[in-house]
Amino acid sequence: MSLLVNDLRKNFGFDAFRPGQEQTIQQLLQGKNSLAIFPTGSGKSLCYQLTALKLPHLTLVVSPLLALMKDQVTFLKGKGITAASLDSSLSHDEYRQVTQAVKAGEIKILMISVERFKNERFRDFIKTVSISMLVVDEAHCISEWGHNFRPDYLKLPQYKQNLNIPVTLLLTATATRKVKRDMAEKFGIKPEHIVQTGFYRSNLDIQILPVEQVDKSTVLLQQVQNQKGSGIVYVTLQNTAEEVALYLQQQGINASAYHAGFDSEKREAIQHQFMHGQLSVIVATIAFGMGIDKSDIRFVIHYDLPKSIENFSQEIGRAGRDGLPSKCITLANLDGLTTVENFVYGDTPEHSSITTLLHHMLETTTSSNWEMQITALSKISNIKQLPLKTLLVQLELRNILEPKYSYYADYRFKLNKTQKEILSNFDERRQNVLSEIFKHTKFNKIWAVPDLNSCYTQSGIERQHALNALEYLHEQGWIQLESKQLTEVYHVDQFELSQPGLADSLYQYFKDSEEKEINRIAAMIRFFELDQCLSHMLARYFDDNNSPRNCGHCSVCRGQVAKLESSVTQPFPDSNEIQKAINLLNVKSQELFNNTTTLDTQCRFLAGIGNPLLTSMKAKQISGYGICAHIRYQEIKNTLKAHLNPN
Repeated sequence: MSLLVNDLRKNFGFDAFRPGQEQTIQQLLQGKNSLAIFPTGSGKSLCYQLTALKLPHLTLVVSPLLALMKDQVTFLKGKGITAASLDSSLSHDEYRQVTQAVKAGEIKILMISVERFKNERFRDFIKTVSISMLVVDEAHCISEWGHNFRPDYLKLPQYKQNLNIPVTLLLTATATRKVKRDMAEKFGIKPEHIVQTGFYRSNLDIQILPVEQVDKSTVLLQQVQNQKGSGIVYVTLQNTAEEVALYLQQQGINASAYHAGFDSEKREAIQHQFMHGQLSVIVATIAFGMGIDKSDIRFVIHYDLPKSIENFSQEIGRAGRDGLPSKCITLANLDGLTTVENFVYGDTPEHSSITTLLHHMLETTTSSNWEMQITALSKISNIKQLPLKTLLVQLELRNILEPKYSYYADYRFKLNKTQKEILSNFDERRQNVLSEIFKHTKFNKIWAVPDLNSCYTQSGIERQHALNALEYLHEQGWIQLESKQLTEVYHVDQFELSQPGLADSLYQYFKDSEEKEINRIAAMIRFFELDQCLSHMLARYFDDNNSPRNCGHCSVCRGQVAKLESSVTQPFPDSNEIQKAINLLNVKSQELFNNTTTLDTQCRFLAGIGNPLLTSMKAKQISGYGICAHIRYQEIKNTLKAHLNPN
């Protein structure tokens, strides 16, 4: 028996490794950057958990969701492994306790979100810590070819280099060949260090069930009643989640809705009930599921079309993690296709918005430095935050922007001891520094607000010096320090930023991405209508050619080839009704901004797709909002161009 198997048994209670685990761990212990692509529920996490115990310093894990972090930390603590997370749910005392334990070498595994790197205090802290390994979970988020691309993930290779982390492990369950190559290239992972086990899961029964829209609720009820155990019903829209959950409740099903519109406390309560068997069915948007470690989910039903084959695969992968037979049913028609496509179109910035952004950057750049706060910039440019972050990363990749640092524009603190008691702990020199900081602080009833700029200009105490002093007081528990309004500072190549073709080039990038996403949706529809084994073709899509050609447990293998159709053809609203809606929108725009709206904004308004401008106008309250929600975006645009002659 190998030493690693001994460690596996001793620390985790398992007698043998699952496929791919031992190879991945051996590579990491040899200092080889590695990429592990295992099916959902196949033990990816153990690869870093066991490796971390054999490494001398901290293992830093970047994870996309709070729920995932909490589950992992709970599991590790249950195994006697010291682990913690730094996340938004921690109080200041809890945050301080974790950072102190990490500094003291008492924590082996620390879990964070990628956004944590933007935190000035965190970056200052993590630079002081020796790190043995960086782990990136859901690593497909780093690839623009992936289905969940997150721009901040592109910076992870740079963070690794800056922190001198010797080895990296990337983990994912869903990676096409193109995504796999992209991930490996970004982290310098050699082909021989990519460990990919079979994608095929023999216990999942995949069924594509063509259903007319009018019959969906009835068919859903029948399917839920036919299943044993707990399950997830996936829908596209938040209001659909609530409507379907209510319907199931009225039919005697122990169900609850779950979506991002609920506050975090309500989401956590619903998730807890589901995890502990107090809820049978969750009716959820894609906000639910990633990292949910419930092994006995017996069914996943797609009430609406998923966003892509990748999303479909990830979502059905939450069923049957215990290896027992589980059902994956899609209630399919083309009625929901418009909604899925319109989400894509809604994320493409308008050309005029990109131009506005570039002009704003030029006007607000001082001495080649540009500062921005993402929420304010989103409103100024009328670009949603995710595509805005993507755009800024594109400017980085073109060497027009270079991130320098970020800081919190606003700090405040609450005294846990009197100023006199705090000062008594220091020598005269440090007392003078703290006295100056306190002198340039506005003490309100509870919270005190330091003026760091005034402190520097009048007392010569540099911002970072003052922050370090306040941070020390916070660590000692003498004050409670809070920060907000993250401001990111970039160096700008103003010459390149002012080039006339830049806005066109960036707009084309987003149009290309838009086309790629629309093609991804079309590929999903083709997959659902395949006349070949669905399990085999799904595995092939993810570059696994070793699955059985006929699984025997999908609808195609049972002779049920799906043909998807639209249940009803809904007519385009009357042109007078459309014109009336646009006129009302323009009246509101004139009233608030002294201008009329663009063609794209009008299309979004009619399709019921939000953007920062429409949000600021409270467009949902304007008559006509969403009257074309059932019409494909491109058709709305073509009709407006041809017949209504908008501004």
